[in-house]
Amino acid sequence: MSVTSIDQVLAQMRVLRAEAAGNPELAAPASDQVSFSNMLKQSIDSVNDAQVKAAEMKTSFELGQGDLNLAEVMIAAQKSSVSFEAMVQVRNKLIDAYKEVMNMPI
Repeated sequence: MSVTSIDQVLAQMRVLRAEAAGNPELAAPASDQVSFSNMLKQSIDSVNDAQVKAAEMKTSFELGQGDLNLAEVMIAAQKSSVSFEAMVQVRNKLIDAYKEVMNMPI
């Protein structure tokens, strides 16, 4: 997950908090709002792309194809691993938030 994606998620959360608190003047204009589901899908897609790229680089390096060195392959593998772990943590937080909302009295 990139820094810009995290910033977008935080901005969306701030807008939702302002709307929930009844402060629409603090919320961003409708033209600047980004769909949370689209942003989440883009983040998942970028993690998937990083994993696919790392897997392709590993296979290419193992077969001796291309102009890859071990450092490039290992860096790509670590990037995909870190982005996947970050995505898992985001998922866990979303599940916790969902459970908390579901346990709220009506």
